[in-house]
Amino acid sequence: MSKVNTVLGTIPAEELGKVAVHEHIGYGMPGSELDSQWWKDTEQRYEETVPKLRRFREYGGGTFVDVTGICNGRDVDYYKTLSAKTGVHIVACTGFVGGDTALPYFARQSVEQLTRLFVHEITVGIADTGSRAGVIKVGVSRGGRMTELDRRIYRAAARASVTTGVPILTHLAVDARTAIAVFEEEGLPLDRVLFGHADDGVNAEEERDVMIAGLGGRIGFDTFGYETELEDPPFWARPRRERLDHFLRFLDKGFLAQALVSADANCSPLGWPGVKGHTVNYIFEDLVPDLRGAGVEESTIKALLEDNPADFLAIRD
Repeated sequence: MSKVNTVLGTIPAEELGKVAVHEHIGYGMPGSELDSQWWKDTEQRYEETVPKLRRFREYGGGTFVDVTGICNGRDVDYYKTLSAKTGVHIVACTGFVGGDTALPYFARQSVEQLTRLFVHEITVGIADTGSRAGVIKVGVSRGGRMTELDRRIYRAAARASVTTGVPILTHLAVDARTAIAVFEEEGLPLDRVLFGHADDGVNAEEERDVMIAGLGGRIGFDTFGYETELEDPPFWARPRRERLDHFLRFLDKGFLAQALVSADANCSPLGWPGVKGHTVNYIFEDLVPDLRGAGVEESTIKALLEDNPADFLAIRD
């Protein structure tokens, strides 16, 4: 039986239920905990987060994959209390959102050192929490092209994935050919990689997505809800209909099995105000109705929210 690491233990992939595969309990840049204007104590974060996770559960959500990463506010003991309180499985990650979010201690480490770190967090545990990471997060630093540090992190992630059987999620699908070359050099099958944020308003590129999918990679349409229709949209926002049409075209090309969806929402942003009106529950409140309105079959919606993420997250021996 296939298994997935959650913060409360390893569970069968069949028990994940509906999955939000690219989300954040709380994301902030390194050092944001020192900003007295925005930093929140545990009680404030609970007040903002618990209702969202309970609503997620009420909608039928089973698993919330937190891809906050090292140095960005990852707090596994906190995740454990949230999971126990709300009944939502939470999957924590190892890795970094991008090389430019890695503090100097990590930025100076070799591929071998980073690999050992990732493998330890997956197979032994994250710090002294007793919880093991269920995914590896990587990303390209600002500028859209991999830095030398990014390459080290990607290579270490690939080695850790091959060693442990845990998959990789990327922050943005930019510089994809460089990433693919690293993964291929390390012998990592591309179906163990979810190339994320393919649908955002800055980096959407349909030919790239088709290229990745044609090579076996998975594509994350995981910024649903960041729409220009919001009261104060972020710079990566996109018109709601435009994003949906992009996604439907991808499905129409025959890549359903390689598509995953999410909202990339922050339950309680750290060190920044967040995006008003956007939560993980956009998946159920807007995306699923939009898909049904476009004539998408229930079996397809089930594949997107249940079957595909369960197959992706399952640890491969």
